[in-house]
Amino acid sequence: MSTPTFGAGIWHFATYVDRYATDGYGDPRTILEAIELAGKVNDLSVVDLNWPFFGGDFSNEQIKTSLDAQGLRAIGITPEIYTRTFSKGALTNPDPGVRRLAHDLITEACDVVRSFGADYVKLWPGQDGWDYPFQVDHGKLWRLELDGLGQLAGENPDLKFVVEYKPREPRVHMSFDSVSRTLLGLEQIGLPNIGILLDFGHALFGGESPADSAQLAIDYGRLFGMDVNDNMRSWDDDMIAGTVHPIELMEFFHVLRRNNWEGVWQLDQFPFREDSVDAANLAIEFLKRVHAALDRLDEDALAAAQEAQDAVTANRLVHGALFG
Repeated sequence: MSTPTFGAGIWHFATYVDRYATDGYGDPRTILEAIELAGKVNDLSVVDLNWPFFGGDFSNEQIKTSLDAQGLRAIGITPEIYTRTFSKGALTNPDPGVRRLAHDLITEACDVVRSFGADYVKLWPGQDGWDYPFQVDHGKLWRLELDGLGQLAGENPDLKFVVEYKPREPRVHMSFDSVSRTLLGLEQIGLPNIGILLDFGHALFGGESPADSAQLAIDYGRLFGMDVNDNMRSWDDDMIAGTVHPIELMEFFHVLRRNNWEGVWQLDQFPFREDSVDAANLAIEFLKRVHAALDRLDEDALAAAQEAQDAVTANRLVHGALFG
């Protein structure tokens, strides 16, 4: 397998607030400052960019110049359809005018993708869903979700759209909450240019096996991208990849390799209290260890162990490759 290309969401290099430290964990940064920090990370090649660009009124040309100066390119554009304007949903908002705003914002992001020659529009519809029993008509909400997404994909057949599912947050229950429900929706839409961006931490958070989720998305031809991070399973902590679930992370990448999936190994981390460059470097260092371990792994012996569902032998082989 070829050496991976490593990427990161540009938000990894921003600063953050939470509901307690409302003054933030650092002074606000512009996207240009974040790109400059991203350029300091070893072996980082691509970044996913928020739209609109944060921290100021920047042109595409200014962003391109900044990316070029750091030896980076844009892999995706993520329209911010999860802000206060869309607090009752973006594609599922009860107000048709707000649904139109979401459609228009995503359409703008499509033009930015074309301008940068990026790979996809990334949709994280974090406000699409519900919070309380009886709050929504579930059938209508799901139709709005699929109709809105299908319309965008149909209007832009030259582009790829990726949907990043998550169980909850900010909504108590998100419409695209799992790999299975997301695949069901994409298959119902039936267009070839919509796929899944599988976030390793979201799969953990949702009680899934990330490796199994990846295989399922691949089997349906819908795994268009992925993010890695880590968490304690009870929340989307967006911790440094490999710090909590190294074995499951290796299994995830083993499934990708076995299926000849050659996409970018991308970080989606939120280093609230850590140095963002150090956090990215640590994650990439571990991902390189995983890549090397996959080269060392005795695939024939592993296949025999899996055929017998021999967990002890399988894990002994994995431990030897990763830690030996």
